[in-house]
Amino acid sequence: MMPPVNNRFRSALDLSGVWQIAFDPEAEGDAKGWANGIDKGLSFAIAVPGSWNEQLAEAGFMNYVGDAWYETRFFVPELSAGRSHSLYFGSADYVADVWVNGQHIGSSGAAMLPFDLSLDGIVTPGEEAVLVVRVNASLDPDGPTQGITQETYQEQKRPRDEYLPAVRFDFFPFGGLNRPIYLTSKSASAIRDYTAISDMAGVTFSVEAEGGAAALVRLIGGGETVEQQQELVDGCASFELAPAAPKLWSPDSPFLYRLEIILIDAAGAAIDQISQKIGLREFRVEGTSLLLNGEPIILKGFGKHEESPLHGRGLNLPQLVKDFHLLKWIGANSVRTSHYPYSEEFLDLADEFGILVVDEVFSINLDFRHVNDSTLANHKAAISELIARDKNRTCVVAWSLSNEPGYLAEPEYREKSAPYWKEIFAHARALDPTRPMTHANVGYAGNDDPAFAESDIVGMNRYHGWYSEPAQLDRAVVRLKADFDAVAVHGKPIVLFEFGADAMAGQHASYDQMFTEEYQQRFIEAYWAEIQAHPAVAGGHVWNFADFRTAQHGRRVVHNLKGVFTRTREPKMAAWGLRKLWGAE
Repeated sequence: MMPPVNNRFRSALDLSGVWQIAFDPEAEGDAKGWANGIDKGLSFAIAVPGSWNEQLAEAGFMNYVGDAWYETRFFVPELSAGRSHSLYFGSADYVADVWVNGQHIGSSGAAMLPFDLSLDGIVTPGEEAVLVVRVNASLDPDGPTQGITQETYQEQKRPRDEYLPAVRFDFFPFGGLNRPIYLTSKSASAIRDYTAISDMAGVTFSVEAEGGAAALVRLIGGGETVEQQQELVDGCASFELAPAAPKLWSPDSPFLYRLEIILIDAAGAAIDQISQKIGLREFRVEGTSLLLNGEPIILKGFGKHEESPLHGRGLNLPQLVKDFHLLKWIGANSVRTSHYPYSEEFLDLADEFGILVVDEVFSINLDFRHVNDSTLANHKAAISELIARDKNRTCVVAWSLSNEPGYLAEPEYREKSAPYWKEIFAHARALDPTRPMTHANVGYAGNDDPAFAESDIVGMNRYHGWYSEPAQLDRAVVRLKADFDAVAVHGKPIVLFEFGADAMAGQHASYDQMFTEEYQQRFIEAYWAEIQAHPAVAGGHVWNFADFRTAQHGRRVVHNLKGVFTRTREPKMAAWGLRKLWGAE
């Protein structure tokens, strides 16, 4: 799916601002006619993009996950008469239905990903329209991230595991319209989709269009302009663009070309245009190594979260810019989008700053006692939508297809998961054969995880010295090395996608004491030494970049404190230690 753009052929009007929201815990809004306009007597002002939780905590909605109805009004410019209009939602967490002028125009797709709904025949240029969106922050039990309720913990006899709100994951289920919404306009004859595959020589490119006779493609940068024009055959054309002196993209030198795609009519006039920044780079697996532009690279970086005070999971551009400067300051070169697709604005900055991205689908802690055909279909659909959105991104170097499946060590994981992963990985490779595939293994799923057989990169999450062997780093590193040795038999590069320890900022000790800044730093240093020493390990991502809010649970004091930065981005001792370890000092 192509993101909204503004140019001489297309427009994108950002509808961000203060909307109205009304909560509907009994799911009565539809019957009450809220699709035509919400009950203003029950509504609150709310900033969009932004989660409702912290914004409206004092009104009682911090832990709310049911139906919530949004309303705003937007004006359709007269200048857009005769053009096609749509509403582009960056995401809706987690499920949404949309009405305009009382007419249902569609629903969201996979959670945490964009969806685009046509307004043709619904709105009139020169007039105002009423937009109503119903959002629900609960998850489908058959989804790639399975939803649960508070009763589930009792049914499964796991009351000690109960979270509030009920979740299968260790972060907060922020609800709402967390990314921008755009009113878009384009001509009837338009570019429908394109695929750009870069390597060290140039870009191989294909385009699909509705209408038009030909496509003109230009690659501009480094003092060169390379262009080709091809006639469309059944709405499609293919190109190869190779600069005479290619300039490569890397973390040390993230050079970006400008790629322009212009749709041409039969008279030779331009009728549509799309452009993006793109880097020339090659990322591949060779034996137990990862190669970027033909040279071995060790991944140094983090798992992160998209969240901040007050905004919740809502897009926070100042913090996003700050985070990328901190990534460069500390010497990181990579991030896994744990545990869901991040915003398009995040990917824009990753391209600009030269941060490699392992792009993860929203699939967390799959419980194979409850996996069924619908789970598989929904998981594949989510992967399809993720790859459709991010396939042209220079920064995206690998796809992660799940995080910590088999988390409960259920026996069914061994019995059912091998054919499941075979189908999931084959589906992803059919959509994108150019990038390696991985997943993040949890220790409970074992070092013989069936997903390893399908992965190109063996991804692991380990917390010896924290959840086991507490404050005993000598024992912890022995177990970590044993894990590395056990999975090295696959002959593939290993990346430790998670390792870390909680530290409360300002908590100190002169000996190994959990939750102190000193222990967090020593933990990370001990793990990094094992990562560097093992010949099959190609990198590691510290969990986590910054402290983040979780659902309420006895083992959390509001936040998961494994960040090397606080939630407001002050560095802990471990941040300074990593800056030295990763050579940025």
